[in-house]
Amino acid sequence: MKVAIFGAGTMGSGIAQVFAAKGHTALMYASSVASAQRHRDKLAASLNKKVARGKMEQAAADDIMSRVRVEEFEAAADADLVIECVAENMAVKKELLGRLDALCKEETIFASNTSSLSLTEMAQGLKHPLVGMHFFNPVPVMKLVEVIAGGNTPAELVEWTKNLSLEIGKTPVVVNEAPGFVVNKILVPYCNEGVCVLQEGVASAEDIDIAMQLGCNHPMGPLHLGDLIGWDVVLSIMDVLYNETHDSKYRANVLIRKMVRAGKLGIKSGEGFFSYNK
Repeated sequence: MKVAIFGAGTMGSGIAQVFAAKGHTALMYASSVASAQRHRDKLAASLNKKVARGKMEQAAADDIMSRVRVEEFEAAADADLVIECVAENMAVKKELLGRLDALCKEETIFASNTSSLSLTEMAQGLKHPLVGMHFFNPVPVMKLVEVIAGGNTPAELVEWTKNLSLEIGKTPVVVNEAPGFVVNKILVPYCNEGVCVLQEGVASAEDIDIAMQLGCNHPMGPLHLGDLIGWDVVLSIMDVLYNETHDSKYRANVLIRKMVRAGKLGIKSGEGFFSYNK
């Protein structure tokens, strides 16, 4: 199968790796061919590190990279599946999907990796039906895929996406469209509440995370988790939850907005509530 992945950052690169590892051709797209090539090179370097540590055979790494390609936008015309994982912005996603709708063959399956936005709104005006295929970071490691049915997503497309998720080694859960779906509707407010506790001076960032790890057996605390997700993404999802429901429990803490404005997004920027610069 030929899979065209739009958005070649952390999520897109991980999705490409997963599909290529299962024998599919994965086309990576970014803002330019040069940008996509840089992401492909970064993926190759990551796999080579695994080889050096003895966690992957060189032949397996080479096999994956032989199926990860960078091509011009028009090469997606005959893709069997397109997955968009561009910025979590409705206008950006709709513009891309509109271009692909005009380009791709009638049989092409359209999927979105959105973490919170409405599939029904995103699909308005498209000839191709749209399904949600929400992967989790890091994609090669995390087993879950939320398969999301929008208001006009055919039942057979949901079933096809479930089966595809199983085929690439993931565990699918079927979700009816709702702001944040299942995981982020629960998880992102957890990160937000951790920031609220910090802002109120109840405990330090380190102790808040330790308390949730050792007191609740969570693998990581809310502040480190937000640093991993990216506070810009956390803020975007909180805003979607609040704007869709107008429920005050989903109102983002002002400290998150301050962190985002300061560029302190977490691991990807080198600093969030903890420092990652070495």
